[in-house]
Amino acid sequence: MQIFATFEHSTYVELALSTLDKIGIKKGNILAVSLENRIENRRLFDTLHRADGVSLFDKGAALAVALSVAGTSIGFALEWGPIWWGLIAGACGFLLGFSIDVLIYKVIYKRKRLLKGKKSEVILVIECHPERVDKVEKILWDHLALGVAKLEG
Repeated sequence: MQIFATFEHSTYVELALSTLDKIGIKKGNILAVSLENRIENRRLFDTLHRADGVSLFDKGAALAVALSVAGTSIGFALEWGPIWWGLIAGACGFLLGFSIDVLIYKVIYKRKRLLKGKKSEVILVIECHPERVDKVEKILWDHLALGVAKLEG
């Protein structure tokens, strides 16, 4: 049976490995792989084949509708008329909403993502007998594993 666990790169990984060695799991049955975390920033605009669920269109569309209605109403009293003022106000509303979304996702959420921490940096793959699975899993959780999975094989 195989057990997979992810850890932050810390001394807890070494402690977990030494505890596993003490209960009789040989070093040849343990695979530790260090991960390289993403260093490039996430793309702000989605493509046809990749979308992350973040929409920069929503606030812009809502403000475009609201301001175009207001611009059309005011446009009846202005020289260019309601159609032109509605289009101008709608374009300004869309640009305002779009720039608010870009500001929120580039500045505020970037700071929150940097502060979160907790990244998987090490993967442990442990091959053991089925009667030891519960003990190995408890050891991994006690040494602050971020996630643990079992695979019967």
